Amino acid sequence: MASDMRSLNSQKGQSCGVSDQACHSKSKSGNDGKPSHAKANGVSSLSGSHNDEKILKENSGACNLNSDHANPLSVDGTKVSTARSELIDSSGHDGCLHVKNESCMACDDLLQESDKEQPGGTLEDLFSFNDEEDDDSDWEPSARLALSRWFCLNCTVPNMEGFTHCQNCDELKGSVVVGYDAFKAHLAQAALLSADAALPSVSTAVGFDERMLLHSEIEIKPNPHPERPDRLRAIAASLAAAGIFPSKCVMVPPREITKEELLRVHTSDHIDSVEQTKNMLYSYFTSDTYANGHSACAAKLAAGICADLANLIVSGRVRNGFAMVRPPGHHAGVKQAMGFCLHNNAAVAALAAQRAGAKKVLIVDWDVHHGNGTQEIFDGDNSVLYISLHRHEDGSFYPGTGAANEVGVMDGQGFSVNIPWSRGGVGDNDYIFAFKHVVLPIAAEFAPDITIISAGFDAARGDPLGCCDVTPAGYSRMASMLTACSQGKLLVILEGGYNLRSISSSATEVVKVLLGDSPVYDTDATEPSEEGIQTVLQVLSIQQQFWPVLVPSFASVLALQRSVFSRYTTEVNKMKRKHAGGAGPFWWKWGSKRLLYEVLFEGRCLRKTKDTGKEKLNDEAEP
Repeated sequence: MASDMRSLNSQKGQSCGVSDQACHSKSKSGNDGKPSHAKANGVSSLSGSHNDEKILKENSGACNLNSDHANPLSVDGTKVSTARSELIDSSGHDGCLHVKNESCMACDDLLQESDKEQPGGTLEDLFSFNDEEDDDSDWEPSARLALSRWFCLNCTVPNMEGFTHCQNCDELKGSVVVGYDAFKAHLAQAALLSADAALPSVSTAVGFDERMLLHSEIEIKPNPHPERPDRLRAIAASLAAAGIFPSKCVMVPPREITKEELLRVHTSDHIDSVEQTKNMLYSYFTSDTYANGHSACAAKLAAGICADLANLIVSGRVRNGFAMVRPPGHHAGVKQAMGFCLHNNAAVAALAAQRAGAKKVLIVDWDVHHGNGTQEIFDGDNSVLYISLHRHEDGSFYPGTGAANEVGVMDGQGFSVNIPWSRGGVGDNDYIFAFKHVVLPIAAEFAPDITIISAGFDAARGDPLGCCDVTPAGYSRMASMLTACSQGKLLVILEGGYNLRSISSSATEVVKVLLGDSPVYDTDATEPSEEGIQTVLQVLSIQQQFWPVLVPSFASVLALQRSVFSRYTTEVNKMKRKHAGGAGPFWWKWGSKRLLYEVLFEGRCLRKTKDTGKEKLNDEAEP
């Protein structure tokens, strides 16, 4: 059992279920120092009050949120006020609150500065500020606010009591998920995929079981946990509202994964430690990775659904599938649970696919956090290609792994491909750029028999932990690009994502692609950012030794970088002429440009220094 797992003494026969009224939701502030008021996929906040029960449905592909303005939430019969008075940590350049190395908690108006970020920290440090005693108050920040506040039930960002709408996602105070009941009513009518069912090859299968909703944090803490049951309810409601379920897909009968299957991924001690949580009221593997009496069952259901979907896709009985499961899995390693994850669902699915006949499996992980568990499991395996796009920031973003030079070991060298973003706020343009120049060329060369997407939606706009800017259209395009990698054999497995509107609209757009719809294209698409170009160029320079197919991409991206540098130089010269004779260097006045500009140019590093403003070439710098 995990050494730091803690539990309460529970009585025999005590129920650990949670009330459907408990809407635990969590989200984060926007980018560029301002709260993000953008709505995912064009969905605006829904109005409501005690006297107004109308639900405004502005987008059939998004979950509905209804406001009852009921501050007290009922959790197992206990009233808990959403207006609490503890928070928060210091903000970064992207306008998000950074707690240690990982998450963003609130908009700038609510912040007070606290501890500095700790590079390479873990999610167990998230919201844990008391270094003097281990009182399990990991979600309780140290800085105190005197005024009362309320937590947004869409994104969980705290707001001052005077605001009626969330300052992060613009959701109305008190809004809760509605529409899940419609999905639930259709469950009995959904076509179940039986062993002898004859299905067309174009069919899409969905995996889901309501027992996964029972996995929740029982211990009541000042801040709602981001990984909460409403994540699945919101996606389910969105699929039903969009007319996708049950008419356009089939359901996979849920089953719990066996210990024999799990032993192909995890150690026996790890499996036993998860299983022992059945006998506890609640427990923790790390300070943010909780379990209750239902968590072991939920984790086995999630893994079993993913394994069966992979088997069905490889065997050709269904064309593709969506595993609507929790708890997530990509942080779970060979012998440890962490980062909200208990069993590694993607790894279980990959090995199930190989048992069904797939020789090569591609796993693309677009969760905003690096899938350290998945990489560890397949680090030396050249039959599984793992590609991850994630925030890294030189190891200061959770979990601190996933640098570009982590390429695998022994026979697996070159089969771990990490695309580590150097900042928050990364959007569609950078992701699509990385797909075109890194992901797709390597995937085509690898020629997988099945593609598995570790589909975390926490890089989505408005997510509280990711603080990035990917839209539902961006996820739709990425999913569409991957359909060609393995003749359409695609399995999408839910990982993270903690803004209910963002996760529901993004997941719905991805499922539409599975059903054969054309991806959504953003007409306002722009070229990649300077940082995005630099990251992709770094990855190409490392991976081209393992994948010669990347050599043309490296040349084209290098040419693009030179073009960007040329445009930048032109702008600099214009500004020099404009500010000629003025007091002080112009770059101190040019707020739209960084004070320190660094770019690779013809194999040398050009730096514009802050102190002198002189441009100098460092011939010793590596490209």
